[in-house]
Amino acid sequence: MSVVLTENDLSNIVIREAIHIHKTLGPGLLGNVYKECLHYRLVKSGLQVQKERVIPVTFEEIRLECGYRADLIVEDKLVIEVKAIEAIADVHIAQTLTYLKFACCKLGLLINFNVSLLKNGIRRVVNQL
Repeated sequence: MSVVLTENDLSNIVIREAIHIHKTLGPGLLGNVYKECLHYRLVKSGLQVQKERVIPVTFEEIRLECGYRADLIVEDKLVIEVKAIEAIADVHIAQTLTYLKFACCKLGLLINFNVSLLKNGIRRVVNQL
């Protein structure tokens, strides 16, 4: 019997793994490095993770692949956007919310690894569907 994890369960696992990565590598690397490490750690923990998944936009009766790609999607429930930037801006939150809407997910994590204390770089983004 497999255990079904909620979005909150998944976000707790992701945050734990992100903190481990941040403590090990520290800030200052490219976002892609953190994304690859997080993908590795989540898969290693037994989760199903899609990397760089195309997020199509549906307009009227057509499906458009316009270049939207989510960094990671965990268990088809949780969208993760990985950044290594000076500060999270409203545009990054809007980007994550767009991915949530078109991927039909309720919860996303926007993680900025370019901070001294990772908990200050994590933003939860909620899609009200």
